[in-house]
Order: sequence, then structure tokens, then C-alpha cells
Amino acid sequence: MGTMEKALIGGGCFWCIEAVYNRVIGVQSAISGYAGGARKHPSYEQVCSGATGHAEVVEVTYDSAVISYEEILEIFWAIHDPTTLNAQGADRGTQYRSVIYYYDEVQKEKAEASIAQAQKNWTDPIVTERSPAPEFFVAEEYHQDYYSEHPTQGYCYAVIAPKIEKFMKKFGDKVKRS
Repeated sequence: MGTMEKALIGGGCFWCIEAVYNRVIGVQSAISGYAGGARKHPSYEQVCSGATGHAEVVEVTYDSAVISYEEILEIFWAIHDPTTLNAQGADRGTQYRSVIYYYDEVQKEKAEASIAQAQKNWTDPIVTERSPAPEFFVAEEYHQDYYSEHPTQGYCYAVIAPKIEKFMKKFGDKVKRS
């Protein structure tokens, strides 16, 4: 086992991001939560109101000997649209913004390089926020591993399942096999 590192990213509903990263080889955990707002320990209802300024994010803890930060970001670009400001599909509001929170200058540089590379795949400009990692607040327990707990729920079936399928097709060699 190598060094455990963290990435803090948001790309729409945290259920979607978490569901994908929980299936990535080398990822120890993907935890849904909130970051980037003014209130300490916000609730889901407060974040959804848009008043707190938080984004729905996922804290990805990964083994850097198995998967690199660059690969974490490569998956990130493939599973959301980084060109839509404060929105992913029908989910609208600042809490759904595309964001990379970096923990140090190395992550910042790698994120910037990754954005430049990802931009080649998009006609519209990437609007992903890049900021130093703020305090991360773990979301309520019922949000954790939401897709695995509710795979037939409408949103999961219609929105999350296609993202997982897209990830599995594009990154088949990175998918955990149970």
C-alpha cells in the first residue's frame, strides 16, 4: 500500500460523483459532503437553499501508488460537464458547481494542467472553480453511498446509472471488481 492522499472535488450532485469514485481501483473511500461556504456544519437543507455558499463535494481518499491525482481528475472530467456554470443537467444552483479544491501547490499545478488538457474535449470554456481546500463537512449519513443503497430510485436510475456506465466503458481498467 502506498501513500494515502485526498482529492476534494464537486461536479453536480454528490451522489453521482461518490458513486463513480467508490468503484475506482485504488480509492479507499469517497465521502459526500459540503465545502466552500460560510456556515460551519451546514445541513443539506441549508446547502440546497443556496444561502450558505457551499458546494456538494466528494472527498476522495486514494492510494497514490495505485492511482494518481491526474487519473482522479481524468475521471472527474469524464463524468460531468465542466462548462455549465452552477448546474449539472437539471440540477441548478451554486451548490452544484464544478469545483476542484486543492490541498497544496502540487495539486494546484496538476489541476491547472488537467484543465488545459480537458479543455481540448470541450467547445465551451471550462468554468470549474479552483480554490484552496476549505474545511470539509461530511454530509448526513443518508447521503453516504446513496446510489448503492437506492439503485432503483428514479434519480439514481435516470442520472447516476448512466454516469457509472459511461465511466465503466471509458475506464474499464480502473473499475473495482467485486
